[in-house]
Amino acid sequence: MRVYDKEFKEEAIKLSYEIGPTATAERLGIPLTTLFTWRHRAKQYGSIAFVGSGNKRIDPNTAEIKAMEKKIKDLEAANDILKSALGFFAESRKK
Repeated sequence: MRVYDKEFKEEAIKLSYEIGPTATAERLGIPLTTLFTWRHRAKQYGSIAFVGSGNKRIDPNTAEIKAMEKKIKDLEAANDILKSALGFFAESRKK
């Protein structure tokens, strides 16, 4: 089984719409069914169709939301640490 990178797949799809899928498959030496699978995935998933082995297909908006949620969680943790420190120093000043 041969492994094709994202750029190759995208160029093959583009070429298949220009000269046709059969001619593209013959020219590039790939199975016609493989080309049709790539075309289907590109149509279904758009820019996130070919993410690579072991990677999840995540919508860019979803990824941004997850990143923001993580940042909020980290900032809340830092805020709790600062509140604890403030309480500690306030107690030490009373003594």
